Amino acid sequence: MTGIAVFARGGRGGGNGVCPRVSVALQLIAAPAMLLPDSVLAAIIAGTATLSASLVQLRSALLRHGSGRGASAALRRPKRLQFLILGVVVGAAALAGFALSQWLTNGERAAQALMQRELQARVAEISRTASVLERTRGSERAEIESGVLRRLGADGVIVIATVGACSLPTPTATASPAGGCAETDASRLTLCATIPGNAMVTEVALFSRAADSNAAWSASRFLPGQESGQARFAAEYSQSAPEGGVRQVCQGFSHWSDRARMVRVIVHYSLQA
Repeated sequence: MTGIAVFARGGRGGGNGVCPRVSVALQLIAAPAMLLPDSVLAAIIAGTATLSASLVQLRSALLRHGSGRGASAALRRPKRLQFLILGVVVGAAALAGFALSQWLTNGERAAQALMQRELQARVAEISRTASVLERTRGSERAEIESGVLRRLGADGVIVIATVGACSLPTPTATASPAGGCAETDASRLTLCATIPGNAMVTEVALFSRAADSNAAWSASRFLPGQESGQARFAAEYSQSAPEGGVRQVCQGFSHWSDRARMVRVIVHYSLQA
């Protein structure tokens, strides 16, 4: 709450008479200070002070005019002119205060609009930077994954299994001329390797050796459809349809030996562009 009080004291002639004291109290009821900018508050205070001074002068002039009613008509005309000028001053002061407050308010609005535009520009720049970074990370991740898959395809996907010795299912089962199981009684299994769905198979390497053998795998390679040591790989491998970005490459194997065997399949592939 802001209050402005103006007091005036004056005498006329040579006496000690005291004119009634003039008190003007203006109460400015406004919103909390947080909602009223300092510039607008200063403009209101300046306009109020100017208006108060003008009102005091008008009151003093009215008192002087009332005490000098017996003066001649020649002195009244200048007093009327003074009242007119005083009214113009009061109106001009009010308009000036209003114009000043509007000017200050518009300036603050322009500053706020500028800050808002700068903030929006910063937010847009941050969003663009985040988008570029996300695309960069995505492309780098795709390149890394592609490199790993290409290297894995060049090295080959390895599948290993162990097959137990063949045993006749019944005493009346057909036996081979050398004794033991015949190929018709062979144990069959399928070894499958998982490769990318867009990969192209370049080679399927087949290996098999006795489970208790220490021979190198390179010396135990089989050809598709070749029979060796009472074991045989299928003549062709099969592929499944791509599903979930991958597919299966499978190779069949038959074993009818009385010794356990280890089977190894290596699938090589290349990625299509």
